[in-house]
Amino acid sequence: MAALSRFKVLDLTRVRAGPTCVRQLADWGADVIKVEMPEGLDQGDPMGGPRMGPDFQNLHRNKRGLTLNLQAAEGVAVFKRLVETADVVVENYRPDVKHRLGVDYAALSAVNPRLVYASISGFGQDGPYAGRPGFDQIAQGMGGLMSITGEPGRGPMRVGIPVADLCAGLFAAMGIMTALLERESSGQGQWVQTSLLQAQAFMLDFQAARWLMAGEIPQQAGNDHPTSIPTGVFTTSDGAMNIAASGNAIWARCANVLGHPEWLDDARFNSGAARSQNRHALNALIDAATRTGTTAHWVETLNEAGVPCGPINNMQQVFEDLQVQHLGIAQALDDTRYLGQPFTLSRTDSEITAHPPAIGEHSDAILAEAGYGADEIAKLRAAQVV
Repeated sequence: MAALSRFKVLDLTRVRAGPTCVRQLADWGADVIKVEMPEGLDQGDPMGGPRMGPDFQNLHRNKRGLTLNLQAAEGVAVFKRLVETADVVVENYRPDVKHRLGVDYAALSAVNPRLVYASISGFGQDGPYAGRPGFDQIAQGMGGLMSITGEPGRGPMRVGIPVADLCAGLFAAMGIMTALLERESSGQGQWVQTSLLQAQAFMLDFQAARWLMAGEIPQQAGNDHPTSIPTGVFTTSDGAMNIAASGNAIWARCANVLGHPEWLDDARFNSGAARSQNRHALNALIDAATRTGTTAHWVETLNEAGVPCGPINNMQQVFEDLQVQHLGIAQALDDTRYLGQPFTLSRTDSEITAHPPAIGEHSDAILAEAGYGADEIAKLRAAQVV
């Protein structure tokens, strides 16, 4: 039995943040029902590429599929019947849409007081920006990330993944699990809320703390770590690599392995504060030293000495890496490889057991489980409710 198999989740999400949340539940065995508009009625932009493309497939595995027209009163009635036996509903509409459809938390918790209802939005369910459309890059900018990403003087830079979307989804999943745990003592569900802006601001972490606690406004530092020097990208004879040699002990090992113990006595580099102040001169010296050997040579030699370092892999090299393969991050189902979960449990593990459903693939079975007879299902289909 999978860890979350006792929970039923109704998935109203699309694009990325919401599906990321639901994937966390589906991969650990929750019975996830993906609700979509019947074919021919959904005029929305799917985003994330075509249904059979890698992005959609990676986000929507391990689910069953139901088509349901929530713009029709009959569709909302069907959904409420499903809510009667559901544990979780997840949505990432604009805040006003669920109220207009009649599937908001107040409406559904009246049907099932034990329901955990999760909402993911761009900026929150209320407040001055609540009605704005949310998008990952907008949140990266407003949430401060682009101001500290990239090289100094080159202007703001987005991160290469939709980090606000992904983190909002992960935090929503954490909120759902927290609410389900709390429900065990209270017997009551509750409304879980997060947003791209909240997630992005939280992920600023120590950079945000520098402002909140010390009044410092962090700046762009390129490939250098903003506070721990030397940490950065250095040229080798066949490419480039990362070295992180902050702290006096590790710095001493690094200088010795690179063949320059005299750096340890240099007043410019003999303390963390000095190395930070003279980072450009120090980086140039390290770069000149690493150019004399290959990436593989330095990765092996520095690691043997206990200096954190590693190659800079492209996507192919990531999944050819022996440790990545050992960890089983890529998981195969039939001829498709998916990204697996990044953590394991000692007794119950996640598993990818099903490709994303076709639109409405399991509609009849799901409706039958909810008590609808064959004639009733046929009528719902004829009315384009399903």
